[in-house]
Amino acid sequence: MKALKILVTGANGFLGRSLLGLEGEAEWIGCGRRVDAGDMLYHRVELTDRAAVAALVAETNPDWVINTAAMTNVDRCEEDVSAARWANVEIVENLAAACGDTGVGLMQISTDYVFDGKASAPYKEGDQTNPQGVYGKTKLLGDLAINQSGCKYLIIRTSWVFSEYGQNFMKTMLRLGAERDELNIVADQIGCPTYGQDIAKTIVSVIPRLAINNMDSGIYHYCGDQSCSWFEFAEAIFAQATNAGFKTPDLLKPITTAEYPTPASRPAYSVLDCSKTLNEFGISPSDWREGIQEVLYKMKNIK
Repeated sequence: MKALKILVTGANGFLGRSLLGLEGEAEWIGCGRRVDAGDMLYHRVELTDRAAVAALVAETNPDWVINTAAMTNVDRCEEDVSAARWANVEIVENLAAACGDTGVGLMQISTDYVFDGKASAPYKEGDQTNPQGVYGKTKLLGDLAINQSGCKYLIIRTSWVFSEYGQNFMKTMLRLGAERDELNIVADQIGCPTYGQDIAKTIVSVIPRLAINNMDSGIYHYCGDQSCSWFEFAEAIFAQATNAGFKTPDLLKPITTAEYPTPASRPAYSVLDCSKTLNEFGISPSDWREGIQEVLYKMKNIK
């Protein structure tokens, strides 16, 4: 079977880098605002320029576009609403228009923040959305723009993503743990950590099946296999980090959300139900504890 040609936006982000690192899985084309991709075929493009995006999609002629470009810092989204809308809505609208005009499929990476966090059971794809902050609201607007564009699409909602690349909770914990003897960690927010490489592998596994089975557009959930609090996630990180020889804090102290105020509110409960993804694609949720081990191994060997 001929390798699929896939255009990845936001190629310098941690998920984009994870995808482009899967050698042999596809013919990858990266694009973004900065050029930092070695010898890989890479395009510098301003994704808020609709004409430029249309020209890029027409020129590269991919089978699919995977959009990993986004403003994911939820506190910054509250502080700069226009930048959040630019990154999470306008870019998506331009990509959806270009894909709709050319018949190219669009895969969008979305978030658990489209829900309000007031549930007591894992969220299913069809559950009512009700984002509470700018990040969730702009991501939902981007998802709706895709649905309304008429393009072929797949939206993957995920949560609590961590990776060896970029800035994320796990790397922040390791940095702070090396600097401090005691850390306060929020213990009353529940979610599912998800290893970035597992998301990348899921994407490249799903796309060929979509083509073979001629499946309809839709929304799917993919996240970690076990729910936990941020405190429990940190405990698991430091337990493995200690065994791997990293410097870790002497004490972790569980605190409440109220004791750690932030510009953006976080969902108290953002567990996603991944049974649809398992049933339709045979893809199991991310084993995030194994993901922790992978990140530690890669970070130690990069040093």
